[in-house]
Amino acid sequence: MTGSGGQANPVGAAPLFRPFAGLRPAPEFAAEVAAPPYDVPSAAEARELARGRRWSFLHVSRPEIDLPPGADPRSPEAYAGAAGTLRRMVADGVLRRDSAPCYYVYRLSDGGHVQTGIAAAASIQAYESGRIRRHELTRPDKETDRVRHIEALGAQTGPVMAAHRPLAEVAGVVAEVTGRPPELEAETADGVVHALWAVAEPAAIGRLGAAFDAAGVLYIADGHHRSA
Repeated sequence: MTGSGGQANPVGAAPLFRPFAGLRPAPEFAAEVAAPPYDVPSAAEARELARGRRWSFLHVSRPEIDLPPGADPRSPEAYAGAAGTLRRMVADGVLRRDSAPCYYVYRLSDGGHVQTGIAAAASIQAYESGRIRRHELTRPDKETDRVRHIEALGAQTGPVMAAHRPLAEVAGVVAEVTGRPPELEAETADGVVHALWAVAEPAAIGRLGAAFDAAGVLYIADGHHRSA
């Protein structure tokens, strides 16, 4: 985590973060669904990673892997393929939507290196006002690709990674939540263990929301095009 101070949420402003009812893998499918971000592997690498894995999320995030080699990844067929795969994953119970809004604590463990974060829905108003700060320029063609993908799926499938200054209340909630067994845990082929806890308790949700609203600015670490 990094950063400096900043202004707390102005009076009348939208909350910085809100919980959301996410789609997450059924435990028995978690290892197969897990996939790197869409913009990390090349098309050839994504095709190989998804080989023999019907439910790899790469079929949603990189749908051109299910089209003939060399196909346009931004074609209508690619976006339609992604939407169809997502619908099948929900219909077949591979992905299940939570019944109520939650925050999600997500942890990556690679040997002795551990990173823990919180998944939340972020305020567009905070982004536009500069409370969620960016440091990179973006390209319109890449922005348009993300818009078309979201519109085709009716879902946001590409999280944005942001950093903030240390917040004791947030750390306290995370410590409490991760003190119990995770609801999902899976090890991927690269040896990284992924673990997830849903934060559904109203008191914990309230503590997290208040802590972030009282905090300063956030900084986008990865995902400038997805934010834009």
